[in-house]
Amino acid sequence: MPIILGEEEIRERDVDTQALRVFLKALEILGGPRKLIELRNLTWVTSLMEAAYAIVLAEEAYKTEDDIAAFLGLTRQTVRNILRADPELVMMKLEGELQEKTPKAHTAGGLAKLAYREIKEGRDALVFFAGVIQEGARILGVGWPAEVLARLKGVRYPVSGAEVAERLRGLRVRDRDLGELAARRESYSHPREILHFLAEALRD
Repeated sequence: MPIILGEEEIRERDVDTQALRVFLKALEILGGPRKLIELRNLTWVTSLMEAAYAIVLAEEAYKTEDDIAAFLGLTRQTVRNILRADPELVMMKLEGELQEKTPKAHTAGGLAKLAYREIKEGRDALVFFAGVIQEGARILGVGWPAEVLARLKGVRYPVSGAEVAERLRGLRVRDRDLGELAARRESYSHPREILHFLAEALRD
């Protein structure tokens, strides 16, 4: 029997898909997964994914700053910084800021806005990833933040580590089960905390 999706489920899946496209395009603009690996700066993965979701939710789903902040577990001011970022200004400062362990919200936002614009103007072919996407995804696990957020939809915060572990069980990055990693904490107060904890755990 075919599975019939409601309009809301279709919209949610569209947002997930578009956010991942924006994230991958932004990662390509940075220089690809290897650039982050060389800099030993995997915290950019989480920040870029959050910015990609913020831009797509604002531009495509017409969500307010408060809605986006609640969904991503960010402050309203952080969301505002992402949405108001100047892509051109960010690109001029990017090389120096790549060294920062925790990227500023406006930097990630500027990259996400630039990536979104490239996609909307038809330049969405991921040329860089055509040759290295499989290896990059294996090494860096570039798609896992989007999958984590998708699996956590509908969760009420704070949430127990056991519930997060159950939802993420079977999701593997670099041969490590994210459910098992998530179970190391008793509770989480918002999605951002989960993403950051997992990113740090994957670095160990």
